[in-house]
Amino acid sequence: MRRPRPARWLAVASMTLLTTAGMSALAPAQADAPTTFAETTLSARNLDSAPIGRYVALGDSYAAGPLVPVQSGQPAGCLRSSRNYPAVLARSAGFTNFTDVSCSGATTEDMTGPQAVRPGPNPPQLDALDGTESLVTLTIGGNDIGFASIITECTTRSSANLLGAACKDFFTAGGEDELAERIDDAAGKVEDVLAEIRERSPAARVALVGYPSILPDTGPGCYPVAPFSAGDTAYLRDTQKALNAMLAEQAADAGVDYVDTYTPTIGHDICQLPGVKWVEGLVPTSPAAPVHPNSQGMRAMAAATGAVIGVPVAEPVAEPVPAEAAATTNG
Repeated sequence: MRRPRPARWLAVASMTLLTTAGMSALAPAQADAPTTFAETTLSARNLDSAPIGRYVALGDSYAAGPLVPVQSGQPAGCLRSSRNYPAVLARSAGFTNFTDVSCSGATTEDMTGPQAVRPGPNPPQLDALDGTESLVTLTIGGNDIGFASIITECTTRSSANLLGAACKDFFTAGGEDELAERIDDAAGKVEDVLAEIRERSPAARVALVGYPSILPDTGPGCYPVAPFSAGDTAYLRDTQKALNAMLAEQAADAGVDYVDTYTPTIGHDICQLPGVKWVEGLVPTSPAAPVHPNSQGMRAMAAATGAVIGVPVAEPVAEPVPAEAAATTNG
């Protein structure tokens, strides 16, 4: 198969790489959603063994599951999936009182303030906590460091210098790593959110859920599928690991659980074949937002969370790859 030239690839990627504001435009058109949280009641196989209390899910698009079918919940601008990891976990655990207020594009500021999405807005996520929770999960921090803009910047710069590390050079100009500084700045914000959750839900078990592996854990990457040079692939991989390490540290300091979703998703990154990859690339091959988990990735995140809190969740199984897809990828 003839691979696209970098210029053509960048044109496709630019059209496909959606910011969370842009993804909100894909939500079904409807009247502005009410600014109250709707409870989602799930049936349990055995109500006598169902968890006591409520499960509230908080977080950004890696919790919400933008464009993963079926998109549901209010407001529609949050692009929340009925198959995101909180929903999979809630069904597996048998929670009969489950509230998912995660929202694509959310930052730590949107935990205590309304988030402007269309249709929307999404109320402050922490307002969903009323003290009756037995479980609270949270995925946050990626948008605080500018996830979408980082991908866009690196796609443009790295593709123009495949023998170097133009993206790394840009973010480390002047001798300081700007992305490392952003992670340091986000640490205090995550700390504040966790403290507020503990105050509002003192009896709840709280789990801070990290981000799954986006790029291969080793090696030069897979240009042009992932349009980054080998040097920039390493830099971006290390940046994601640094973000997850910060989250793990904040969880430990706050006395809450940290869920490592990176390790169990190694080998299922954007460079893998359809059916094997659990995080989609810039041009998704399964229903999901660019550079976000697909339904398999969401199940993997649910399984990792379940392993930490003691709830069995069936892990995803790699789907068979059609012969034509394998030929296209390898050709």
